[in-house]
Amino acid sequence: MPKIQKPGVADVPLMKALLDDAAARGYVLSRESHEIYENLRDFLICRPPSGGVAGMVALHIDGADLAEVRSLVVSTAWRGQGIGVMLVRAAVDEARELGIRRVYALTRIPDFFVKLGFVVIDRMDLPSKVFKDCSRCPMLPQCDETALIIETGLAPKTAAVGKALKGETA
Repeated sequence: MPKIQKPGVADVPLMKALLDDAAARGYVLSRESHEIYENLRDFLICRPPSGGVAGMVALHIDGADLAEVRSLVVSTAWRGQGIGVMLVRAAVDEARELGIRRVYALTRIPDFFVKLGFVVIDRMDLPSKVFKDCSRCPMLPQCDETALIIETGLAPKTAAVGKALKGETA
C-alpha cells in the first residue's frame, strides 16, 4: 500500500520530473528545482512499496486562515488508484492540524475537488495575493482554472477516506 509522507531532499529530482511532465501537459505550473528545495516542507509525497514517488502535493500557506493545495500530480502509472484523493486529504488534514480554517485550489479539474467536498467559488473572492504565481502562467490573460474551497472542519479525516476507498465503514 502506498504511504503518504513528507519528502526528503533525495526525492526532489523525482518530484521535479513529475512536475515537469505535468507542466508540459498543461496540468500545473512548472517549478524550478530550487523552488522545490526551498518549499520542501510544504510538500507531501506518495511513496509506493517499491520506492520512488508516485504522486505529490503541496500545501502553501497564504495566511492565518487560508492555504492552497497546489502542485498536485500523480504519476501516469499510478493514476486511478486513489492517490490524488489521499494526497489532497492529507494536505487538508495538515491544514486543519495547523489551525488553518480554509483550503482552496485553482484547477482545470474541478469535478475531482468537488467529489472531495470542495465547493466552487468566484476566483475574485480570494485575496489578491493568491494570484502571485499567475504572472508565470501561460494562460494569464485567459485563465481557465476554477477556484474551489473547503472548510477544514468539514473535511473528512484521511483515515475515514482511506476506509471509504477500501469499501469499509468509518
